[in-house]
Amino acid sequence: MNIDIAIPEKVRSRVEFKRRFSLIEMYSAFIYVPRALKMVSVNKQNKLVNPDLLKRLELAVTEVNGCLACSYQHTKMALRQGMSGEEISSFLSGDTNLIKPEEAKAIMFAQHFADSRGYPKKYAFNTIIEEYGKKEAHVMLSTIQIMIAGNMYGIPFSAFQSRRNGKPFKDSSLFFELGMLIAGIFIMPIAFIHGGLRGLFGLSNIKFDKSTSNENEGFTNM
Repeated sequence: MNIDIAIPEKVRSRVEFKRRFSLIEMYSAFIYVPRALKMVSVNKQNKLVNPDLLKRLELAVTEVNGCLACSYQHTKMALRQGMSGEEISSFLSGDTNLIKPEEAKAIMFAQHFADSRGYPKKYAFNTIIEEYGKKEAHVMLSTIQIMIAGNMYGIPFSAFQSRRNGKPFKDSSLFFELGMLIAGIFIMPIAFIHGGLRGLFGLSNIKFDKSTSNENEGFTNM
């Protein structure tokens, strides 16, 4: 199937950021990637969480952040896994019509995680644990963490690619794009070491938003 058919026109024609991140945010996201990768690798062996659901979570995060490069890459992967172009397009459009009821809370958490820029509410994650189980919830979390880290690097890359094609993003600059891409390469190994040390000291691989809020995002009512 032609990949462009599966990716909505509004995504393919994007020439401005839907969301952009700072270098500090990228570094913070990279810290959680090593242990997240290990968790996802273990899941590939024991199939605790269905790979199709994990792919839907990745698409949901990418839709919120608006990473064009990630949309293309993960559309290819989703098509190889057997997802239909209609379903992929639905997720990348933010449409909820094709979400399976049993996966709704997981998808909502992925969207919430992306909306919170990687710092979800603790009750939201607890809801996922209650719904799917602790091990399953951590596999989902790890997949989402890897995806948002990829988005943070992929967004400036998308803008740079668009600039090379003669369509620079309206709210971007070559300095920002190359700065994020080059700096990202250098900070990644440092962040990975940082993340590994956190693991050795038994520190959590997730940081929650501790601001006070009574909104429950609809998690407990679904």
